[in-house]
Amino acid sequence: MATGPILEYGGGVAPDALHDLTRFQWEPCPQGQRIVDDLIDEFLSHSPEGRDLAGAMKDRAGTRFLDWLDHLVTPREHLVADLEAAGFTPGGEHDGRRIFEHHGAIFPRILVKAGVARAAAVKVDSVADFLATHTLPVDIEGPPHGILRRARAWARPEAELWVVERHGHRGFEVPPVDPAAAVAAQEHRDAFRRRPRDFPNDDEAFEAIHGLLDASIATLGRDWTADLWFAAEREFWMRRNRAARVQKARQDALGLGWANHDHHTYRCRRATFERVIAVFEKLGCTCRERFYAGAAAGWGAQVLEQPATGIVIFADVDMDSSEVTGDFAHLGFPDREELGTVGLWCELHGESILEAGMHHLECQFDFDSLRDQMQAEAGISMMKPFTDFDFLRQQFTEGERWAIRPERIERLLRRGQITAGEAEQFRTGGAIGSHLENLERNDGFKGFNQTGINEIILATDPRRQPGPTRVKSA
Repeated sequence: MATGPILEYGGGVAPDALHDLTRFQWEPCPQGQRIVDDLIDEFLSHSPEGRDLAGAMKDRAGTRFLDWLDHLVTPREHLVADLEAAGFTPGGEHDGRRIFEHHGAIFPRILVKAGVARAAAVKVDSVADFLATHTLPVDIEGPPHGILRRARAWARPEAELWVVERHGHRGFEVPPVDPAAAVAAQEHRDAFRRRPRDFPNDDEAFEAIHGLLDASIATLGRDWTADLWFAAEREFWMRRNRAARVQKARQDALGLGWANHDHHTYRCRRATFERVIAVFEKLGCTCRERFYAGAAAGWGAQVLEQPATGIVIFADVDMDSSEVTGDFAHLGFPDREELGTVGLWCELHGESILEAGMHHLECQFDFDSLRDQMQAEAGISMMKPFTDFDFLRQQFTEGERWAIRPERIERLLRRGQITAGEAEQFRTGGAIGSHLENLERNDGFKGFNQTGINEIILATDPRRQPGPTRVKSA
């Protein structure tokens, strides 16, 4: 965590509020990146299969080997001092290996023990899918539908490449799973996948969500439930976004899935914001930094993180600078008639947690490779980057347009929240509903860019968009 001009806020902020605003500022960690890069280079120099996989990840999926790593194993015990100097801290042991992790940056965990084979463990959605894709008849440790499965995909005396599948479990020992719990997990995931999303009122909507979560948590626990919930959320979003389906197919062709996800973005109404946060907190997510995009954008967000699953959430909401200093995640917002970009999106499409699904999923990519490959292979263009730092690069795919239900347009028109011209634009052309986000992180940077956000967010405001060439049915 760091100093640095990441947060913007108005003057006159009380000291305790200032502490809340600044305690989750992140900074690049080039020292840690050098260590990780060195270990990766050393591993790949001893693993032809690893080199081939890393090349395919970039050339066929626009991703980097680094961003798929769950952990690294090294025999170089002399690295311990360097790891600690770079901010890695001891996190216990596994099979005699000392575990080091970095809480202020996004790096794979590093396991150290003299005499062991160097190893890299690649995170995937399904170990069985990976092995089937690469025609590897090796044994899988961990039962089907368990919370941890892994397999040694390729082994040489100097280097081993493992694949790891996690479902809310961060440990390294494969725990036993009650077969009844494994069956229940599939039942609860099915319930999450086919849950109703359109309700006559907010009370019924959130009561239904909590009912599903309570039933799953009672059987599976919070972390396993969170993993299943967000897998279903990604699936729902993907059905409504062509760029997502194209990229998922590219990653699935290598047996990887969505295990490179960076954060899940939900757009929320002011009236229900604290209720949405309560859902995420029930799933074990904790509030991290608050985000304010600036006065011109007129929106902010609460960032949350689920530590056992690695899920990060961006919960967007219309707000002004005076509101970012308060605990808006738990106290909510007063009513107001004016709709900003986020509020209008919710009124047109529904809330992300309900009818609309996520606004975007952001995954970790090789920024230039993804941009070029998506255009060349599928005709999918990217919007102008809204972050282009050495340590963080971000851009949206061109948005997926959705048709708007007539009753939503009429309600907005009746309230005076859109003009007659805007209403006609939405009737004939729909409005952008979702994106896939192209992100590249370097030097372990864990945060987000708040400067330069205004332009891109205003560019996604439905009132500023030209007519479409294709509209997806609501």
